[in-house]
Amino acid sequence: MRSHRVSPVFVGRADELTQLRQALARAQQGEPQALVIGGEAGVGKSRLLEEFTAHATGAGALAATGGCVELGTDGLPFAPVAAILRSLHRRLGPALTEAAAGQENELARLLPELGDAGHAPPGEVDRALLFEFTTRLLERLAADRTVVVAVEDLHWSDRSTRELFGYLFRSVNRSRLMVLVTYRTDDIHRRHPLRPFLAELDRLRSVRRLELTRLSHPEVSAQMAGIQGSPPDPAVAESVFTRSEGNPFFVEELTAGGGSGDISDSLRDLLLVRVEALPESTQEVLRIVAEGGSSVEHVLLSAVARCSENELLTALRDAVGNNLLVPTDDGDGYRFRHALMREAVVDDLLPGERARLNRRYAEALEESGHLVPEDQLSARKARYWHLAGDPSRALPAVLDAAVQARRRYAYAEQLRLLERAVELWDGVPKEVRRTLRPADQIESFPGTDPEQPLRFRDLLAEAVQAARQSGQPDLAWALTKQALRLLDEEEDPLRAAWFWVNRSRARDQLGRGNGLEELERARELITGLPPSLGHAHVLAAVASWQAVNRPGPESFGFAERAIEMARVTGAVSVELHARFTLANLKADAGDIDGGLAEMRAVRDQMIQVPIPPSSNNIGRALVNFAGALARYGWLTEARDAADEGLELCDRFGLSEAKPWLQANRGGVLVDLGEWPAAEEALTYAAESGPEPRPRSSAHAQLGLLRLWRGDVAGAERSLAEVRALVDGGEVPAQYRLPEAWLAMELAAALGRRAEARLHVARALEGEQPPYLTTVVWRLLPAAAAIEADARSSGEDSAEALEAVQQAASRLPTHIAPWATGEIHLRAEQARAAGNDLPEHWERLIAALEAPRATQLLTLAYARRRLAESLIAGGGSRRLAAEQLRSARVEADRLGAVPLRTDIDRLAKRARLDATGAGRRAARSGDGAATDAGPADTTGLTARERDVLSLVAEGRSNRQIAEALYIAPKTASVHVSNILAKLEVSSRGEAAALAHRLRLVQTAAD
Repeated sequence: MRSHRVSPVFVGRADELTQLRQALARAQQGEPQALVIGGEAGVGKSRLLEEFTAHATGAGALAATGGCVELGTDGLPFAPVAAILRSLHRRLGPALTEAAAGQENELARLLPELGDAGHAPPGEVDRALLFEFTTRLLERLAADRTVVVAVEDLHWSDRSTRELFGYLFRSVNRSRLMVLVTYRTDDIHRRHPLRPFLAELDRLRSVRRLELTRLSHPEVSAQMAGIQGSPPDPAVAESVFTRSEGNPFFVEELTAGGGSGDISDSLRDLLLVRVEALPESTQEVLRIVAEGGSSVEHVLLSAVARCSENELLTALRDAVGNNLLVPTDDGDGYRFRHALMREAVVDDLLPGERARLNRRYAEALEESGHLVPEDQLSARKARYWHLAGDPSRALPAVLDAAVQARRRYAYAEQLRLLERAVELWDGVPKEVRRTLRPADQIESFPGTDPEQPLRFRDLLAEAVQAARQSGQPDLAWALTKQALRLLDEEEDPLRAAWFWVNRSRARDQLGRGNGLEELERARELITGLPPSLGHAHVLAAVASWQAVNRPGPESFGFAERAIEMARVTGAVSVELHARFTLANLKADAGDIDGGLAEMRAVRDQMIQVPIPPSSNNIGRALVNFAGALARYGWLTEARDAADEGLELCDRFGLSEAKPWLQANRGGVLVDLGEWPAAEEALTYAAESGPEPRPRSSAHAQLGLLRLWRGDVAGAERSLAEVRALVDGGEVPAQYRLPEAWLAMELAAALGRRAEARLHVARALEGEQPPYLTTVVWRLLPAAAAIEADARSSGEDSAEALEAVQQAASRLPTHIAPWATGEIHLRAEQARAAGNDLPEHWERLIAALEAPRATQLLTLAYARRRLAESLIAGGGSRRLAAEQLRSARVEADRLGAVPLRTDIDRLAKRARLDATGAGRRAARSGDGAATDAGPADTTGLTARERDVLSLVAEGRSNRQIAEALYIAPKTASVHVSNILAKLEVSSRGEAAALAHRLRLVQTAAD
């Protein structure tokens, strides 16, 4: 008998169901759809999916659902994807096999029924192809039919599943595919791994979000009526609504209990009331199912329950009839109808009961591995033996599951498993450890013997590599510390050197220093030893470090020796790493075209070479290639390289490289004038990942962007974020410099020029590496501009300008962005010296208008300066007006409020039309005067009011003349006329009267 605990009437989701149906209609027309449905536990996400998939199936669509399981965080990657593909395979059979033709072995990593993943040659298939083939398979299946794919409980998803769906959302083009995912909003705490994934989805126009809210009082009453078959008593309905707070699942539970006050207010007790009302045999089956995971296969349940088939079926029928269990979508097993109910049952188990049940599950799988899908066997055995408290059985299973996770490029899940193996190691007898599998693939790790069982040092190396490849330098740091504490460096110098190199990388990535001390130790360990893979690995790491921190002839030597050593030892990945470093060094040394060409070639070879993808090599190449293009002024090419790099990051699962690429991309987009897109990219980089370096760079660039938009408070917040990230550690110059630049610009904007000079001095301390030349050439003109602006106040800028000039004299100028920086600096220096000539700014404008030199904000600024120079020197007022109009149009388009305001003030002082309004008025016949006559009852003209404003500020006649581009004698005449018209005898009286009569604007105005 089916209990009416679930309302047969679907209540309160009309709007959401309409949106889903509209999306289905678009999918049926060949427009792929992706929707993310969020809501708290029990709010009705699963019920909404059930109702919609029933509608979609009725409309001729093929629907398949997969659920993320808690086991996924313990190392079962792609669980929902595998479930969906199995469901489609059962329904489509040969049609799915045909769609997968030519890719069977690769896709067998997710759907073993298609073939044998082990037949794929090593390295021939990578994570990129796995994502690509999965996407293409779904596209082919949805080419001539509408396919609805639903994934539940994304909050439990493993990282690999999230990355696959991120790739899917970006990559699907024309097809009749609709993808739905659900997640619990109340589970997403600040550090939850799903948060950045959701933020990334929000930036995709192809993905829409739905948030399910709680039911209203009338909706709760309607739900209760559906459950009971008649309208509820108003008092009971009020009680249920109050206690459930509109959560549909709680409404069901309270309604089933009659809404009385006899049920405990504790959620766990509330949920267990229904379980405890069932026969003990049914309760025992529920306990077994709850401990088995999010779902349990019938054959496995039968083996674990250890009762007759009839007894098991009776108990299952009872649990299903009371809406506690439901059959899984594939019809092969059972799951709890709601995860909250399962959690309550698990929490009610005693520790001994949990261990006993997990041992029975593990023993059943040891006896027969066919009880669960092959791709889940290792991970589930690992979990069951671990929870059973049997380290000797858990360790081998955990290590096997880690290999399976790596083969599926699920590095984060591999790391979790290896961490568990480290925890289990000491509790396992030596005789058991002698039977363990050999060491798995460890990049550049010396001397692992495939015939020997795994040793603890090898386990730690596997974990370090997984930490690096999954972008978790904090764990790599802890693991290398543990390894080096255990290793005897004299007996095992090559392996010790490997750990020191990885410790150096971790320190650098964490912002705790530059890693030099660790690299020096690695070099000491390999000195005097015969050529080896370990040598090549250390030399390549040292060359890479020096290219960033101390580029020079020695850097070339290390890179060349690393390449030679790598070729001798056959270390392909180390060779590529060192070649990329060498190409970077060549470009910075002046061979820009050759260096960039080699960087591109090595990057492409890294992507194509038949070795497992290395996040360190490929990610580094993607980031540094885009960055090199940007610093050499190839801005559109840099943007395109960053966009391509982001796509490759999705293919290869290089999540740690994405913040770097977005930071580079954001800076380029600022120069190209695409400020909204720049802000989006920089915000992503500032908020993503654990590594402080790209985040600090992004915050600094965001701060400058906000300042250029006029958001001083936002710039101050950005500066605080940068300092919080870079303080407390030895931060390389490339991260100190942007912070000092932002601090300088912010201090100047706030009128604190003395503070700004301190930041300039701090920015120019020491020798700057070549790769920062472009940044320094941007900072120096900005510093000189601050001194030029200070000239009117009579401040002595000679010392500050001399420091700027000394820094500039040490910089090369042989490429376009650097030559442009020098031209800009010379123009600002001339302005500071009182020798502001139009030709200075004309040269800068010509340089900025050259191909690949698009710095639109600087161009608008240069036009504004040219206009001022023309006005002050008595040049063409028509040309000055044209420059102001061009500058204002660009400033307005960018949203550069301070620059636009400055342009308007200059136009007003010079009585020029910067907006084009005068021209429009003339064309329309509007006779409005362009030079105002008497402005008030005092008889002051517009020009006299301008002079009076400056008199009220305490300016001298010379300063008034400079501000208004008139002769000092003319300024004196204007002052005399003002005194006469106001009938006062001194400048002080004129200023006081002007303020009293509000003839000039005040700060309050």
